Amino acid sequence: MTIIYIVLEILLAYLLGSVPSAVWIGKLVYGIDVRQHGSGNAGATNVIRVLGYKAGIPVMLLDVFKGWLAVQMAVWIPVPGLGAETMIYIRIGMALAAVLGHVFPVYAGFKGGKGVGTIAGAGISLFPLAILLVLVVFILVLVATHYVSLSSILASLAFPLVVFFIIGIRHPGLIGLSLLVSVFIPVTHRKNIRRLINGEERKFDFRRKKERHDAPL
Repeated sequence: MTIIYIVLEILLAYLLGSVPSAVWIGKLVYGIDVRQHGSGNAGATNVIRVLGYKAGIPVMLLDVFKGWLAVQMAVWIPVPGLGAETMIYIRIGMALAAVLGHVFPVYAGFKGGKGVGTIAGAGISLFPLAILLVLVVFILVLVATHYVSLSSILASLAFPLVVFFIIGIRHPGLIGLSLLVSVFIPVTHRKNIRRLINGEERKFDFRRKKERHDAPL
């Protein structure tokens, strides 16, 4: 019975992570699929680029919220008979499931975003102070370079360093998760890395409202 509970919670986390806020808001409110415009990514940055901040900010908040909620469910609906140490690993499993749901959403043809917002939301539940410090890294790089992709990559690389050396977390599961994030984010941004190397990556315009909906990919 315990295994069934764990499987159901992780499945629920995946389904929650699969909620494609960028796709649904784009289609239901604006009548377009953001995956067919701009960078083709179903994430908040592309929504801002294509539809403006009015659509992009809610998408960003929803992506963060679903990551946080997926992990918090393990706290609110604990598996009977398990200790605190085991529960940490279950929360880690639910975080991973939510992120995989965002990247491969069952509700949107398994074509989702890159997982940054959902990872941040899950991280807020698991290690909030580390996420706050990594957010500072993200903002500093973004202000200096205007590259969202580079900011995400460098913030992810800084994440395990912050977790281990600054926050002082020694739990092997949480350290492992932070290391996994530092690999996962660059992997999901591999096309961006190639564009950065070739000088073809688009900079983020803070003044941007929206692009024409017929903008080429």
